[in-house]
Amino acid sequence: MIFSMTGYGKGSAQNENFTSEAEVKSVNSRFLEISLRLPASLMNREYDIREYIKSKIGRGKLSVFILLKNNGSDNNSLFVNKEKLKNYLSQVKELKKAAKINEKIKLEHLLYNRDIFTAPELELSDSEFDLVKKAVDSALAELLKMKKSEGKELGKDLVGRIKLIEEKLTIIENESKLSVNEYFAKLKERVSNLLADLTADKDRVNQELAVIADKADITEESVRLRSHLKFFLESLNEAEPGRKLNFLCQEMNRESNTISSKSISTLITHSAVLIKEEIEKIREQIQNIE
Repeated sequence: MIFSMTGYGKGSAQNENFTSEAEVKSVNSRFLEISLRLPASLMNREYDIREYIKSKIGRGKLSVFILLKNNGSDNNSLFVNKEKLKNYLSQVKELKKAAKINEKIKLEHLLYNRDIFTAPELELSDSEFDLVKKAVDSALAELLKMKKSEGKELGKDLVGRIKLIEEKLTIIENESKLSVNEYFAKLKERVSNLLADLTADKDRVNQELAVIADKADITEESVRLRSHLKFFLESLNEAEPGRKLNFLCQEMNRESNTISSKSISTLITHSAVLIKEEIEKIREQIQNIE
């Protein structure tokens, strides 16, 4: 089962006195990146929270926001820090005196300085931190549910594109058997027209022509490409297949390029172009797979 790297989850946990809320957003990233927005009372628990998230998520850029509040109290209440207020007023008076300003200090001037206001900080007990972990776990569970749902749709799209490539490859293989023989016959006819006496060294001419025709053979490339397609489908059922699928895309693109360069048939060339287009679409899709 594949998982998308994009998703969203929200969770909460509470007891009679304490509530914790967690919100998690995830977007694409080559690695696991975790950005935490925590209240001051959780700063000393940041490492524990990061490690807990790492145990649940493999890849993606995560933005995690955690809110804490006491039930039954106004968590948004602010208090005036009187010491900071006195220092601020003292500095303003000195500034007025130095700049020779007579304007009176107004309330609006004080409101511009947020440092004189402080919010009450919650001191967490171990049991309250367990509630924080439960809220994070609930948010991650919702996130994983969305990632799984989107991953399922991605998987359907990828399987459909792989089957389309297989169909085009079958067309190429069938056309190749005919085109190589026709190519050999046309080369032989052209050489016959150029040489006055082909029978003088007929075996040598046929040998050289066979070498030229063999260079246009794409059997090996077709076999390798079909093997990569089979391995790609099998890898979709593995855990965190993103990097492996990206590597397989590179190999599939390599084989399709070789098939296109060796092609002696317009139909093969066109089919190879369509295959490369599908591979590019697959490459874009798997950038969103964990």
